[in-house]
Amino acid sequence: MTPLSLRGITPPMKLANFKLAAFDMDSTLISIECIDEIAAMAGKKAEVAAITEAAMRGEITDFKSSLRRRLALLKGVPESALERVLVERLQFNPGAHALCAALKAAGLKLVLVSGGFTWFTRHIAAELGMDFVRSNELEIKDGALTGGLVMQTWGEICDGEEKRRMLLECCAEIGCDPKQAIAVGDGANDLPMMGAAGLSVAYHAKPKVREQAMVAINEGGLDRLLELLDH
Repeated sequence: MTPLSLRGITPPMKLANFKLAAFDMDSTLISIECIDEIAAMAGKKAEVAAITEAAMRGEITDFKSSLRRRLALLKGVPESALERVLVERLQFNPGAHALCAALKAAGLKLVLVSGGFTWFTRHIAAELGMDFVRSNELEIKDGALTGGLVMQTWGEICDGEEKRRMLLECCAEIGCDPKQAIAVGDGANDLPMMGAAGLSVAYHAKPKVREQAMVAINEGGLDRLLELLDH
């Protein structure tokens, strides 16, 4: 297997120096983009996936606008489609369980911060033992998606800046410096939180993200990060 791509760091890094790890969900912890698979249930995957891809590559810079465009295309999709995606299509990426278990065993707090949806983050967070979660809540009325989101106490849409705020909030809550945080993602909307963390990790990521991350895992599973950490 090819070596990991490293920028600005010299391994091994001491895992004991880190207190928190924040993860994106779609295409990072799991292999799918949930919104694309919901669209597939409605026969609209190509249209929605094209917007998702452009947003993740950083070609669409306004994540909130891109999400609203995609959600509008899902208006009327039955709630049962969400359950089908969860049961039939959602799969964890290789190494997700092993990495999270190792980080928790070392005493790190885990954060799931996603531009995706609570319907799925609840499942992922429970499975991996996440300590903090922030994601978007789909509005559902009469058993179908309305094409909108539910306003939450922190706001409506978890975009790149909200991911960064969440990482900083969680660091403050547990009393650690952001430089003691690890941030793992694959898309352009992960760059703000990755830029705030002491260790940024791109997982099978878009070119823009690979170029800016300190570590790029381009082959193999998420647990390859452990190769760099003295634990």
